[in-house]
Amino acid sequence: MSDQWKFETQAVHAGAAPDPVTGARQVPIYQTTAYQFRDADHAARLFNLQEVGYIYSRLTNPTIQALQARLAALEGGAGAVCCSSGHAAQIMALFPLMGPGRNLVASSRLYGGTLTQFSHTIRRFGWSAKFVDLDDLDALRAAIDEDTRAVFIESISNPGGYVTDIPAVAEIASSAGVPLIVDNTLATPVLCRPIEMGATLVVHSLTKYMTGNGTVTGGAVIDSGSFDWSASDRFPSLSAPEPAYHGLKFHETFGPAAFTFHAIAIGLRDLGMTLNPQAAHYTLMGIETLPLRMPRHVENARTVAEWLEADPRVTSVTYAGLPSSPYADRVAELYPRGAGALFSFAVRGGYDACVRLIGALKLFSHVANLGDTRSLAIHPASTTHRQLTEAQQTAAGASPDLVRLSIGIEDPSDLIADLDQALTAAAG
Repeated sequence: MSDQWKFETQAVHAGAAPDPVTGARQVPIYQTTAYQFRDADHAARLFNLQEVGYIYSRLTNPTIQALQARLAALEGGAGAVCCSSGHAAQIMALFPLMGPGRNLVASSRLYGGTLTQFSHTIRRFGWSAKFVDLDDLDALRAAIDEDTRAVFIESISNPGGYVTDIPAVAEIASSAGVPLIVDNTLATPVLCRPIEMGATLVVHSLTKYMTGNGTVTGGAVIDSGSFDWSASDRFPSLSAPEPAYHGLKFHETFGPAAFTFHAIAIGLRDLGMTLNPQAAHYTLMGIETLPLRMPRHVENARTVAEWLEADPRVTSVTYAGLPSSPYADRVAELYPRGAGALFSFAVRGGYDACVRLIGALKLFSHVANLGDTRSLAIHPASTTHRQLTEAQQTAAGASPDLVRLSIGIEDPSDLIADLDQALTAAAG
């Protein structure tokens, strides 16, 4: 029945029901490591993946399962798996797809930590990444080769707030026979539904807007259930016999749920990047107000961005929700509910002026996070993108003169007043 509910109703009810034993209306925190089997045959069926149930909380947990069901409902997916962070979710998404010598093609406009993960860390697995500017779709086509196993993009990029033409990228990935993975952290399913635009997998850092209050680290992968993993021999983890399960073929056995089952039975089992049930509980509560919070985030971001754009102490604003943005038409077509609440602006005076501005802020919090109800500010070139060269920073939309803002749900006049006095300080 939940697939008939409107989005706002799903945000409150999907994946949850009164506890059948106690009648508890909120999803309980099942703070348990393991679960009692009914008998030996029951245990054997669970371990053989012949029956769905609970074995050990590294794999499955009722609180986390409720969150997974809610996320799948909100994104329009066939299933979801939660894990310990957004970065963990990226590895979980890639793990069944990649192998030594294989590559992924990724947007050059990604969060700095993701650029580092893809540029350096994944090489330890024998994987590699090619980075392309997604405004150049021909470059994307040219970058995909016989060893490519995924295309990875952000719906709204961090830190610049650029919006991606997901349908165009999805068409290219589909024509090449590779899945499209979309990080939908900044847009959330309130503003963007990548699966409806052709995405195969959606990843989230639950740490951000989904929880919304800066209390949780968590991640999730939502599977569309629409990709044919058996159409070629490129994805043997999902199409070929799995030795650890007596030759079971995940796609043949589980169909649209193949990726989700593999991510739990293999990914969580062996990588162990498990979300804890208390974090899942906080995230479930946060999602209940997500449809209320995101419109306020967007409204405030537009108000602050318009003020900054008119200020002579600011040389540019990247917010795609501005009429002056080169992405304004794309926002109107693909993101009609708004371009999110994260963007950057260039401060006259460059790197040193940015440092002074950050030091002068009083209401904005200087933290390495985003998507909080509180407004946050950071200077990416000296923090989140510090590991990159200046050329890489500029390519990623994090040049030395940029400050990134994550606009919260406070009164926008107070946010503008804080930025006003900080810009005065930045000017020396």
